[in-house]
Amino acid sequence: MLIFRSTRALGAAFVALSLSASVSSAFAGASDYEFQLLQPEAQVSNDAVVAVRLVDKRSGKPVPDAVVFASRIDMAPAGMAGMAAPIEAMPSTETGIYRFKARLAMAGGWRLSLAAKVQGEMETVQSQLTFKATP
Repeated sequence: MLIFRSTRALGAAFVALSLSASVSSAFAGASDYEFQLLQPEAQVSNDAVVAVRLVDKRSGKPVPDAVVFASRIDMAPAGMAGMAAPIEAMPSTETGIYRFKARLAMAGGWRLSLAAKVQGEMETVQSQLTFKATP
């Protein structure tokens, strides 16, 4: 009888712990993640590489395996939002680092806009990062 009560109590504690873990992760959202530029400047080039880190702000850890499904690079910070450049995703060997190759044709302020899906999250993580292209 005592063993049966202990087993039930242990089972109830396990269920409560499982529910509290799922409730805390249910409150995660797109605002819990952010893209960060690895370098505030890039060289003017036809093959410039811009690298960003996707971070879980709650833990400070990099987020691997996100699916970046939208990317755009333009000169909005320089007042030329219509001047967009070709951009393509590149492979990365580092966890949570996402690299892009772009044609940065002129020096000045550039904006990198990204949209990504993080594994297990319903919302889309969106970000606009500004950096400077130098000659």
